[in-house]
Amino acid sequence: MSPKVAVVTGANKGLGFAIVRGLCKRVDVVYLTSRDEERGKKAVAELNKEGLNPKYHQLDITVKKSVEIFRDYIKEKYGGIDILVNNAAIAFKTNSTEPVAVQAAETLRVNYFSVLTTCEILFPILRNGARVVNISSSCGHLSHIPSESLRNRFKDPNLTIPELSDLMNKYIEDAKKGTQAAEWGNSSYVVSKVGLTALTMIQQRLLNDKDIKVNAVHPGWVDTDMSSHKGKLSIDEGAVAPLFLALDAPDSVRGQYVWSDKRIVNWDGQRPQEVY
Repeated sequence: MSPKVAVVTGANKGLGFAIVRGLCKRVDVVYLTSRDEERGKKAVAELNKEGLNPKYHQLDITVKKSVEIFRDYIKEKYGGIDILVNNAAIAFKTNSTEPVAVQAAETLRVNYFSVLTTCEILFPILRNGARVVNISSSCGHLSHIPSESLRNRFKDPNLTIPELSDLMNKYIEDAKKGTQAAEWGNSSYVVSKVGLTALTMIQQRLLNDKDIKVNAVHPGWVDTDMSSHKGKLSIDEGAVAPLFLALDAPDSVRGQYVWSDKRIVNWDGQRPQEVY
């Protein structure tokens, strides 16, 4: 039998690094991937010191060719993927000086459109029984979107991926005009993670005839570069819920939005409080 293969994007540091660490203790073959090859190989060396043996492959989710090269490599070497953790993401700091329009376009390019493209390229090599974990955020809860009509569109059970992508592009256009605040709020990161969570639910719906589970997770407020190291959780604590979905969640957990304490959360209901 082929060894079980896990892949984590954006894994040279922070949450992705901790997820790789956890997977290495349970899974035959774990790929730590990153945009920067030098940083990625340094991360692998750090885990080697702990007696763990992740493999490394360069992967930039924003470059389609990079994802295709990785897909072809994995397909030829192993035949497919059993666990895919879509962790790579960006967030502008609150004191960033880039115009809102620039922040909107770049945040959604990476956090939504590049993840979507990565999934479109890698999903065809997901094996039977595979699990996909999309790293969302508490910011991905639908309650962060002020407009009721927009919220209704996001939670439409018949929403398609092209329609969702149109919504994401609509936000970018509204941000360029400076008219986004009333309907969308003022955070491009929120919109990107709401989009990713909505994408998760559509992806599961499209895969319901296969034994593939796709879930979104809020890992908690984690002490990483992205949180400017203000997060309350260590990276290993933040990895708990993603690892649960990747390894241990019941097969019935599919197309869900899961909180940092492993609770399934009503995405369009009241947003839960943090538990720490």
